[in-house]
Amino acid sequence: MDLLTLIERNAAFAPDKPAIRFEGTIWSYDVFNRRIELVARALKSQLGVEKGDRVAILSLNRPDYLVLLYACARLGAILVPLNWRLAVTEQLFILSDAGAKVLVLEHAFEPLLSVLAERLPSTAIVGLDFAPRCGSGWDELLEGGRGDGRNAHADLSCPLLIVYTSGTTGRPKGAVLRQEALLWNGVMSQHMHGLTSADHVLTVLPLFHVGGLNIQTTPALHHGATITMLPRFTPDASLSAFDRDRPTLTVLVPTMIQALIDHPRWPTTNLSSLKAISTGSTMVPQQVIAGIAARGISALQVYGSTETSPIAIYTKLGGDLAREGSTGLPGLCCDAAIINDAGDRLPAGTSGEIAVRGPNVFCEYWGNGQATREALRNGWYRTGDIGRCDADGYFWILDRKPNLIISGGENIYPAEVERVLLEHPDVAECAVVGRSDPSWGEVPVAYVIRRSGAQIEQQALTAHVQAQLARFKVPHEIIFTNDLPRTTLGKIEHFILKAIQAGSRP
Repeated sequence: MDLLTLIERNAAFAPDKPAIRFEGTIWSYDVFNRRIELVARALKSQLGVEKGDRVAILSLNRPDYLVLLYACARLGAILVPLNWRLAVTEQLFILSDAGAKVLVLEHAFEPLLSVLAERLPSTAIVGLDFAPRCGSGWDELLEGGRGDGRNAHADLSCPLLIVYTSGTTGRPKGAVLRQEALLWNGVMSQHMHGLTSADHVLTVLPLFHVGGLNIQTTPALHHGATITMLPRFTPDASLSAFDRDRPTLTVLVPTMIQALIDHPRWPTTNLSSLKAISTGSTMVPQQVIAGIAARGISALQVYGSTETSPIAIYTKLGGDLAREGSTGLPGLCCDAAIINDAGDRLPAGTSGEIAVRGPNVFCEYWGNGQATREALRNGWYRTGDIGRCDADGYFWILDRKPNLIISGGENIYPAEVERVLLEHPDVAECAVVGRSDPSWGEVPVAYVIRRSGAQIEQQALTAHVQAQLARFKVPHEIIFTNDLPRTTLGKIEHFILKAIQAGSRP
């Protein structure tokens, strides 16, 4: 049995049931299942994809994104979703680090190909909506598919996803999730949302994140429900989808919810079909919860990370939602604890590090044994997040990973931005911290010490960063300084800079 078995069984029970709705097109479970088989045959016979091979995708949300996921499951291959917001140099690093055998991409991202041909010439290219000069088109690939589309010994124990998350070392790490992690994650989503085949999920979060892929989308397909997918989030398109498509569930990060609440159509949009909006990715402001509740909709909170597939702690539909600020209880199929540095559980009400264990937890960081050993200790995943739980087991998230900036639902690690800044010959030292922002939650701000005699200014340094990193990682302000706060060992104290940005010095 592999993860595709769930789609096959739903296609057998209800072949005509709508599985995916996208831009006016409806795919039944039978059509969806047949498409997956076709793609699996083509990948194996045309491109030689074997068990364990990595297949990358760079695309906005579209049905074939999910087709590729389940085709990889059938083959025992591993899907590598690429964040389309990243700079070309960042995408190249991921493709190289993962050793991608195949890259499937949309025409909008074709500029990557000229650099890819030079840097990774052995990676096969497939254009989803175009025929690349250095590869094949999607339709051409599928037409040539032959055989049974299976590889020996592909089952639920096989790795299925490598999802890259920015690391504190300044380079992304690829969290490896097995097929069984998605299976158990789906069981917890069913428990959290009361999910049944009668539900209709609106997917607007990007599928390159585990939040968009696994909080509701894949669980809905596993339980025979329907999903309506938008290519990407915009307030107008999302509000129109609520009115037109009448979904029962959706997942939105807090900045998206705030954008909807601030939209002039929010008060008049028909939301009566929604039984809940789930949210997470960061600490959820109370005004966001209140804004949802004002429209008579349950607001569910979910805590987790790429490494937990991501569902780990959540509030449940029909459960206790009265504990203000709480992100809920450990999930149905995993355990969570507040621990100290030694790994011992702490008493109720005591702050400490959140740790998670269970079948939903990742198995390793791809090719990075040291990082894996640091994160996985005695069966527990050490999240680095600080929280507490009460005597009833309800969790509160108090702080995020050290120095982490979350801007519009996207993680930004200062070390990554600092690495790029330090590559400029005029920069001697630097530190990047988050500053509160009403639109994005937080934005990065850089403190920079110039090299002696250097005259570099913000515009030129900003251009240097923009050439190498995604736009959301580029500092909104660069503050030139002659000194930075340090420990007695000379380490820069980011928390002092963050306090200065907040208007108070500790």
